[in-house]
Amino acid sequence: MNPKGETLSTRRPLICLVTDRQRLSPGVSLDCQVNNLVGFVTSAAEAGIGVVQVRERDLSGRALTSLVSRCVKATAGSAMHVVVNDRADVALASGAAGVHLREDSVKAERVRTIAPPSWLVSRAVHDSSRVPSMSLTLDYLVFGTVFPSPSKPMTDVPAGLGVLERVISQTELPVLAIGGVNEDRLKEVWMAGAAGFAGIGLFIESARASSTWTAGLTCLVRRVRRSFDSVGSHV
Repeated sequence: MNPKGETLSTRRPLICLVTDRQRLSPGVSLDCQVNNLVGFVTSAAEAGIGVVQVRERDLSGRALTSLVSRCVKATAGSAMHVVVNDRADVALASGAAGVHLREDSVKAERVRTIAPPSWLVSRAVHDSSRVPSMSLTLDYLVFGTVFPSPSKPMTDVPAGLGVLERVISQTELPVLAIGGVNEDRLKEVWMAGAAGFAGIGLFIESARASSTWTAGLTCLVRRVRRSFDSVGSHV
């Protein structure tokens, strides 16, 4: 159960922004990147994006805690959930809404012993054979890489829609697609049964395509929801 009083299983589509401050603001100082990222997350909350996964793995624990705390404060009162990539300690210290675990990270049951009851706990999945053993104490899974993506090494072979569909068929948990998901591919993702998607580039590109980040992201959210509703009878 998430802290906003709504189960994620009933919130479709699930739209998850994964952060990348260097891709958002290349060639500027760390302080500028961090400030820009907080502003970007704020715009995402105003646009109605449901989850932001703070994934800044090169930051120290102190710097990451400061960044997440600022994001939590900036989005307070919105429907957005701020979760932290794999760092449950940082999520606890910053007042985040939960943690997103790597596929090979600590067990969800272990996290639940230290986490508030309202926390979101999700896990990345790259190997479809591991899905049946995934704990149902998780709130959702994020599967990928589904399509070719600039965020992943060229040596990573995309799983494709067929594997995504198989993953979804193997679990009762909502599954989000990640990796190369763009607007042209959304209907295919919905037809495969995905509850939503996570990404980086689509959000940054959409924000930059408008006069303001909030306007660009708001238009994107509307298009995503229309796309999902257009194939709603299949998902």
